Amino acid sequence: MVIPGSFHALTNASVRVKIVDIGANPIDGAPPYATLLRGGNADIVGFEPNPDALAKLNEQKGPTETYLPHAIGDGKRHTLNLCASSGMSSLLTPNPEVLGLFHGFPRWGEVVSTLDVDTKRLDDIPETKGIDLVKIDIQGGELMVFQNATARLADALVIQTEVEFLPLYVDQPLFGDVDVFLRSQGYVFHRFFPTVSRTIQPMLVENNIYAGLSQTVWADAIFVRDFTKLSRLDPRQLLAMAAILHDCYQSYDLVLHILLEHDRRTGLAVAPTYMTNLTKPAPAAAG
Repeated sequence: MVIPGSFHALTNASVRVKIVDIGANPIDGAPPYATLLRGGNADIVGFEPNPDALAKLNEQKGPTETYLPHAIGDGKRHTLNLCASSGMSSLLTPNPEVLGLFHGFPRWGEVVSTLDVDTKRLDDIPETKGIDLVKIDIQGGELMVFQNATARLADALVIQTEVEFLPLYVDQPLFGDVDVFLRSQGYVFHRFFPTVSRTIQPMLVENNIYAGLSQTVWADAIFVRDFTKLSRLDPRQLLAMAAILHDCYQSYDLVLHILLEHDRRTGLAVAPTYMTNLTKPAPAAAG
């Protein structure tokens, strides 16, 4: 499938979005909101307590990006478990019974040291007021953050959160727990982006410990404000939600649904412009 242009390019509609990235360490490559950022249509407030990762973010940041050293949580003091693989460090304790089922994880999840950290509630940080998109990946602490961010969730439109289907950490909330809480805050589950599977030991696929097979272990889950109740959102929010879903997640059908409500409310014609340009044939390659 040919990926169409940006939301702004397809609609000529200008809307600026505010993004909060909790656990902003770019270990998995470019963030999903990179198109919004490149187009100059986003302000980023990122949180990264790892000093080395924070320094790298600040070295590479643009004029609309702010990165802060806070650990986000419930406002209390916690023990941070620093693991052999930095991507597994967590306020929760790695669960050897589950990690031992999969290749590599017992070594990656080994706790090499601990650090006492003070966490901050998202609701208590002024820089996060008025956010549109929340992206969060903090190895099992996501539900704690949401439970202490109900004021910010009342403003936000889209959430991208890592979720697990097996407890990689002791007493870790799983996808169902996160889903129930976010539904109570006016969100619905939209899609996975993507799911990740791993092969259960001792089987090994193509001698690759990262290869998946039957067991889905984790995913990034996208939640959106309940799109059966769009009357609760104002026109700017509708436009911002549509821009995020187009540029970050390619959810074109939901974008059109939202734009039709926007146009009904404002008398504009953003939806037909979007649909016309979205379905326009790609130009033929030269030569």
